[in-house]
Amino acid sequence: MPLKNLILPFLLSLPLAGCSLVYKVDIPQGNYIEAKQVEQLRQGMSKEQVSYVLGNPMNLDSFNHDRWVYVYYFKPGRGKTEEKKLVLDFNNDALSSIGGDYQAPASFNQSY
Repeated sequence: MPLKNLILPFLLSLPLAGCSLVYKVDIPQGNYIEAKQVEQLRQGMSKEQVSYVLGNPMNLDSFNHDRWVYVYYFKPGRGKTEEKKLVLDFNNDALSSIGGDYQAPASFNQSY
């Protein structure tokens, strides 16, 4: 009789225990940009130079060709979702401003 009392709770708890054993895949999407890459940006850099430093943006503003938006979205299997955005504005094919979740480098006002 005591064995039957142990088996039933064990069998009922088995499906619940299996839920935490499922592997969930991390899902990174977009442009992963490090702060050291943003530090290399200088005011007046051409679009080609910015593209060399950061890569091509995943999201181009279709109405404003002088605005590049770099978006990074990371959904870990467990934990909080991370989203970062870097917005670059150009004026006459020269980098004029940096916005979004990254700070402009201290030397950004120096021309390249």
